[in-house]
Amino acid sequence: MQALQHRRRRLLATTLRDGGDLSALLCRKPLIVAYTTARLALRMASQIASVADARSALARPDMAVFTSVSEAELTAWLGDYSLGQLLELQGIASGIENTNYFVTTSNGRFVLTLFEILSADELPFYLNLMAHLARHGIPCPNPVANRNNQFVGTLKGKPACIVSRLSGKSTTAPSNAQCAAIGAMLGQLHIAGQSFSQIMPNPRGVAWRAVTAPQVRPFFEVRQAALLESEIDLHAQQNYAHLPQGVIHADLFRDNVLLEGNRVGGLIDFYFACSDALLYDLAITVNDWCMHTDATLDAAKTQTLLHGYHAVRPLLDSEHEAWLLMLRLAALRFWLSRLFDKYLPRDGELINAHDPRHFERILKNHIASAQAVWL
Repeated sequence: MQALQHRRRRLLATTLRDGGDLSALLCRKPLIVAYTTARLALRMASQIASVADARSALARPDMAVFTSVSEAELTAWLGDYSLGQLLELQGIASGIENTNYFVTTSNGRFVLTLFEILSADELPFYLNLMAHLARHGIPCPNPVANRNNQFVGTLKGKPACIVSRLSGKSTTAPSNAQCAAIGAMLGQLHIAGQSFSQIMPNPRGVAWRAVTAPQVRPFFEVRQAALLESEIDLHAQQNYAHLPQGVIHADLFRDNVLLEGNRVGGLIDFYFACSDALLYDLAITVNDWCMHTDATLDAAKTQTLLHGYHAVRPLLDSEHEAWLLMLRLAALRFWLSRLFDKYLPRDGELINAHDPRHFERILKNHIASAQAVWL
């Protein structure tokens, strides 16, 4: 239990995304800088300390349910909510960070999340963000407060929350029209996020890469290690603070978007959200939504998605100039995190690990491109 608590403290906010250098943004908030730096250092130290335990973890690559919850246990927990009688409880076979269940009660359909890494004091940013976005018309899960008017409770010794379940289903082969729709929705999310007052600096930046790369390097071939080190060095020299900043989803993959035809019915899994360059969020999305099977950009889908976004939040010339580097940074972030998840998994009953080679190929193709597809 103590080891798991240490792992919850690693990497602020679910070992989140990888953004650019937020130093300029954070300099406007001196107290946040000191606070975040101290907490990030704590998490990185905890992450390194947990590697030995993680190496021995035995996990099955089919589901991501780390903590089992029985119907009786959930019924007792729901006693603090006004959600009616429990009718069905079903584990969700996806995700690598949290335990998730579909919950059906006499009052409706919901999603239960038990947080395996985030601590209770880190959750308000994400839950408040979802509530904020929902109030501004973004179709995202709306957290349900308990009878103490709190979004976060405790279930099986873990922080837990329950949110509304959205309609629609994800796609593995998005059409051009669907790419346009997700581009527009991402632009709407970024605009709605501008009025959200809380800040969550992205901990998967320069410091995170410097700590994580040495841990996965023993599993590499020489050429892979050289590629990783060269990309880390390249992005350590960049500063994206001059680009438009704000709240980003930071994980808007196809499986985190629910579609109803060509309409976006819901955006889910906000537990990687943070404050960073908006262009970085766009790059993450394009790297997943607009790829051919050979890990090269689909020009038509990329332009369609970018035009959908640009119609809502016009992109700047400075963002055009940074676009190719940002695509590389987004690919690097997920290559590195997937390497860590594959070779250094944490203790868990079941886990759904993704193949890191996919983002290695995407990164190599971006490096080989003289210029990236743009508007």
